[in-house]
Amino acid sequence: MAKAPNPRNPLQKRIKELSVDATKSTIIKEQYYEEYDCKRGLRDINGKGVLVGLTEISEIIAAKTDENGNRIPCDGELYYRGIPIEDIVKGFVKEKRFGFEETVFLLLFGRLPKEQEYVEFRGILSALRKLPSGFLRDVIMKKPSADMMNVLQRSVLTLYAYDDNPDAISMDNVLMQCLDLIAKFPMLSVYGYQVFKHYHEDKGLIIHQPDPDMSTSENILHMLRPDGKFTPLEAKILDLCLVLHAEHGGGNNSTFTAHVVSSSGTDTYSAIAASLGSLKGPRHGGANAKVIQMMDDIAANAKSYSEKDIKDYLRLILDGKAFDRQGLIYGMGHAIYSVSDPRSKILKSFIKPLAIDKGLEKEYELYRKIEVLAPQVIAEKRKIYKGVSANVDFYSGFIYRLLGIPTELFTPIFAISRVAGWSAHRIEELANQGKIIRPAYEAVAPHAKYVKLQDRK
Repeated sequence: MAKAPNPRNPLQKRIKELSVDATKSTIIKEQYYEEYDCKRGLRDINGKGVLVGLTEISEIIAAKTDENGNRIPCDGELYYRGIPIEDIVKGFVKEKRFGFEETVFLLLFGRLPKEQEYVEFRGILSALRKLPSGFLRDVIMKKPSADMMNVLQRSVLTLYAYDDNPDAISMDNVLMQCLDLIAKFPMLSVYGYQVFKHYHEDKGLIIHQPDPDMSTSENILHMLRPDGKFTPLEAKILDLCLVLHAEHGGGNNSTFTAHVVSSSGTDTYSAIAASLGSLKGPRHGGANAKVIQMMDDIAANAKSYSEKDIKDYLRLILDGKAFDRQGLIYGMGHAIYSVSDPRSKILKSFIKPLAIDKGLEKEYELYRKIEVLAPQVIAEKRKIYKGVSANVDFYSGFIYRLLGIPTELFTPIFAISRVAGWSAHRIEELANQGKIIRPAYEAVAPHAKYVKLQDRK
């Protein structure tokens, strides 16, 4: 297992020296990107992605075209299978039921389930929630990890060995594998956390089996808490988070990864594990935890909660003089949305009752202030090609804190939700029998002659 470099170890010292050479050897000159019209990150200067595929699973709208053909930023819109996310949320909230299982059905099958199908589908997921015999002991408990995304990824790859037909990519087999993973992700995540706390922090090990009559969000809270108890409000808001994170187009990094890897014809476990590796990256799935850390820092170090003092401290963060000194105000801005992120708007409308219930209304008001003030400070300091607004990560981490969910599980909960979208996109990629995805890279290194070993200087 790789360890942190020890400067007194001759081998590690030499590797560190070689790493400098490796870095120098691969720096691409900035002018080449313009010369070859290469879109870094597959996005143009306005953040619009390069078109690389087509999908029917979801749609994101951040701008509209006026009568003169100009693209005008607008309030963000998100559609799952053509249905506005706001309508989906209003539907299950009004009917006083959970929405995640319905959302999974919609993403996988392209339509809302009928009442009997909804009941049946919840039963299917419930039946699949059981882990294979000995899996908890032999896989999760044998080598606890501090990173729950690592637990998820290796657990998914290990489940390959428990599958009698892991490599078959017939649609019925892939669907069964996807449903199995969607059902099992909550246990893999929560049990991984419980085991780590037990072994490394001397906490008692409490393992609650999933309740077959509970929804996904209820089971997460039931398995996570020592007494297994939670309020209806807590379960409903966590369910809402799962719905809002379930899918976000084919172009986000982890979903595009699912398309790329699936296009090679590989197995479901490899494709989902690859997507987990992408989501684990702090630029993708870890943003809400950074928001929480930043907000704690602001609360501790801003002179007061006045508009002036908050703005002054945000300027320090943006100048790289405060918090993590990266010059970023986390939770602000999005690769696509400019005027607003519809998921953030929905979450915000549900937070206040939970904050009041938890006695954290003051903290909620700080979030509200920073949501307004941060874009103003960013506009003062940076050249902005598109608008900046609060994204879904700005409020989701705060909700998880209100629910008592540890930060170690923030990104895994994202994965518990997004595996539904990954599964739908994997099925879409396989169903359309497309070519293996292979974009072009332009070689810009000069040609050179081979030099004999003894003649090299």
